Amino acid sequence: MASNYKNLTPAPALDKKTLNKMVWRSCNLQGSFNYERMQAAGWLYSILPGLEKIHTDKDDLALSMKHNLDFFNTHPFLVTFVMGIVLSMEQQKSDINTIRAVRVAAMGPLGGIGDAIFWFTLVPIAAGICSNMAIQGSFAGPILFLLIFNAVQFGVRFFLMSWSYELGTKAITLLTANAKEFTRAASMLGVFIVGALTSNYGGTTVALTIENGESPIVVQSILDGVLPKMIPLALTLLLFFLMKKKGWTPVKCIVLLLAIGIVGALIGLF
Repeated sequence: MASNYKNLTPAPALDKKTLNKMVWRSCNLQGSFNYERMQAAGWLYSILPGLEKIHTDKDDLALSMKHNLDFFNTHPFLVTFVMGIVLSMEQQKSDINTIRAVRVAAMGPLGGIGDAIFWFTLVPIAAGICSNMAIQGSFAGPILFLLIFNAVQFGVRFFLMSWSYELGTKAITLLTANAKEFTRAASMLGVFIVGALTSNYGGTTVALTIENGESPIVVQSILDGVLPKMIPLALTLLLFFLMKKKGWTPVKCIVLLLAIGIVGALIGLF
């Protein structure tokens, strides 16, 4: 894939109507969710009105649509933050690899931030208040909950779209001036996030125990003494090797993990 567009002349700024249209479209982010590219199709559908106005050259539009169909997964209520920055960079006709790096670097942290804001804060507070109203027989309880939740999430969507779009426009000079450094930093951030997820959520352990009189040897304890979460790390590196070097798809990797898990459980390894 080419790393630059043919027409490198910056496009006119997007109008408020187009930005708002993309905010409404972002509600369909997970409409075509799949295990290979996650929200990629919904992401392209959401951002497409802006891309069509930015790229008047059909080849550039096709190239933009192609790289915006790369793997994408973030919190659905905060996606407009990523959209605003990406649209700003598309408008300035930035290097495609830089746009991809920004998209990947931004989508990861937003998942945790969104969960903390919505699922761990807003929902418990709003549900706690409104469910008590419903228990007492008030018909307004569930209605009030839906009003509060949707008012907050739509308010966040519209605000982040406008704010991040303007922020991206102001930051574009800095990003393009340090494109290589920024791409490298974004790539390092992505690797860091994958490592943190592997450490926090990797739960595969070895169930083998070697008889040794009154002090049996627990193999997992030995592995933890060498390197905690060694098995999840090994599985992650195996999947990286298969996808990077052997061209495996995520679906094949999921099937492989399923097979390893079933066989390992049957023979008592996991």
